[in-house]
Amino acid sequence: MLNVDNLSIDFFNQEDKTWFKAVKNIHFEVKTGHVLGIVGESGSGKSVTSFSIMRLHDERSSKISGDINFAQISLLKLSSEEIRNFRGNHISMIFQEPMTSLNPVFTCGNQVAEAIILHQNVSKRKAREKTIALFEEVQLPRPEKIFDSYPHQISGGQKQRVMIAMALSCNPKLLIADEPTTALDVTVQKNILQLLLKLKTERDMAMIFISHDLGVVNEIADEVAVMLKGEIVEQGPAKSIFENPQHPYTKGLLACRPSPQLQLKKLPIVADFLTGKIDDASAHLKSTNQITPLEIEERRDFLYQQKPLLSIKNLCKWYPINNSLFGKPKDFVKAVDDLTFEVYPGETLGLVGESGCGKTTLGRTILRLIEPTSGQIYFIGEDITHIGKTALRNLRKDIQIIFQDPYASLNPRISVGQSIMEPLIVHQLYPNDTIRKEKVLALLDKVGLKEEHFNRYPHELSGGQRQRVVIARALALQPKFIICDESVSALDVSVQAQVLNLLKDLQKEFGLTYIFISHDLAVVKHISDRIIVMNKGKIEELGFPEQIFHSPKAAYTQKLIDAIPKS
Repeated sequence: MLNVDNLSIDFFNQEDKTWFKAVKNIHFEVKTGHVLGIVGESGSGKSVTSFSIMRLHDERSSKISGDINFAQISLLKLSSEEIRNFRGNHISMIFQEPMTSLNPVFTCGNQVAEAIILHQNVSKRKAREKTIALFEEVQLPRPEKIFDSYPHQISGGQKQRVMIAMALSCNPKLLIADEPTTALDVTVQKNILQLLLKLKTERDMAMIFISHDLGVVNEIADEVAVMLKGEIVEQGPAKSIFENPQHPYTKGLLACRPSPQLQLKKLPIVADFLTGKIDDASAHLKSTNQITPLEIEERRDFLYQQKPLLSIKNLCKWYPINNSLFGKPKDFVKAVDDLTFEVYPGETLGLVGESGCGKTTLGRTILRLIEPTSGQIYFIGEDITHIGKTALRNLRKDIQIIFQDPYASLNPRISVGQSIMEPLIVHQLYPNDTIRKEKVLALLDKVGLKEEHFNRYPHELSGGQRQRVVIARALALQPKFIICDESVSALDVSVQAQVLNLLKDLQKEFGLTYIFISHDLAVVKHISDRIIVMNKGKIEELGFPEQIFHSPKAAYTQKLIDAIPKS
């Protein structure tokens, strides 16, 4: 159905007035009814390639050479009007981030109906009927209600299903899915993958599935192409790629994702394979990199003979809903509902569950960024539940948070160095800015960044670099306790491995205590000493990683484990 031959894509750099080659002479085919998985890290050229198939690049600042043949038609030779007719009717795309792809001022239904009216020339009433039928096909609950809902009123998984419905609205022959499950819960991710496979079979479509995660691609693809720096370094049937990878980069991508079966001291990283430091991943994993049962036992003996650093007693955070005529709430959303647990000095307590289970609310309530409804929070034996603003501000030196989205948590108008220095100035640490700058440079070095990054701005850094800046800022006040809120969920698996290794190294060096919040059980198992599984504001179970994984008590925990992609 699709043949891409000798494709190259160049972009014009306005700063130095030169052309940058983003994609270099690649070739691949997509057969009817088949799924091609394109895998690689951010910047490898995956999305750029898919955009070129749809002819979505600004032709004034880009050059595309080679050929893209769809059903014997050369897409690069079509006029702007002709390619516009192809989009939607023949080739559709599910974009990476549904929240930014959906217009916040229009209802979900109207946005899908608009595409149907534009391409199929039907009435508004008929378009509404077709949209509701599509919402039923993509298994959205209460399709009529979601038709009239705005994007911010539905969950991430539901937004992604709306995007899938929009892409399918004109019955395309080829569907391009660009990172459609990134940052989704593992259970929602599994449902989306199953849905895409079901729709592909029923409609006899071809599909290009783009991801940085080989484990996810393994669930859906028939063939795989691995991209690195604009080139395809390895491609072939999915089975042979996964069972016998040939290129060091492919080996690295497969090895750096945390394995539920192994307990490793450090995750391998892609650079180890590209430089030849590691050649055989299985031999490396069986070597001294594995944590022995004796080492685990010794660590637990040390951790749990101490007094708790943090104690949570019957903590609740309820939000009133459905207020009566006189403003009295008729009901509550119980985001955190009567939780009791302890965290010990030097421990990493993993907190796992789907979106909406109360993980983030719990973390922010512990920090007093959200005021609790009831219960107690004890930190180093002191009840901090109701302490005043001055005491709370002093407490911030000891308790820090690494937020989920590093770009949103950094001020885009101030440099990296200023962002890290700011808490030092607020808490009046060190005599002057010269000494503070020295401390910030030392922190940048500690988290694997260079002195030159001090004067850079957040938009000039990669996702992994921004996450390292946020970690450096959290470390600036030398805290005892850090809450990591989904701090690796949206990162490439290779960058994720580097950040997880960094967090472990920093814990060992500074004696840090973590609550590590994530929806990904494999990641939580790798980094945690104990794990709490949360569901609907309550603790489903609490235990050591091997207990949670191999002998789960709750059906909900088993559902999370079953949803982990097999790579």
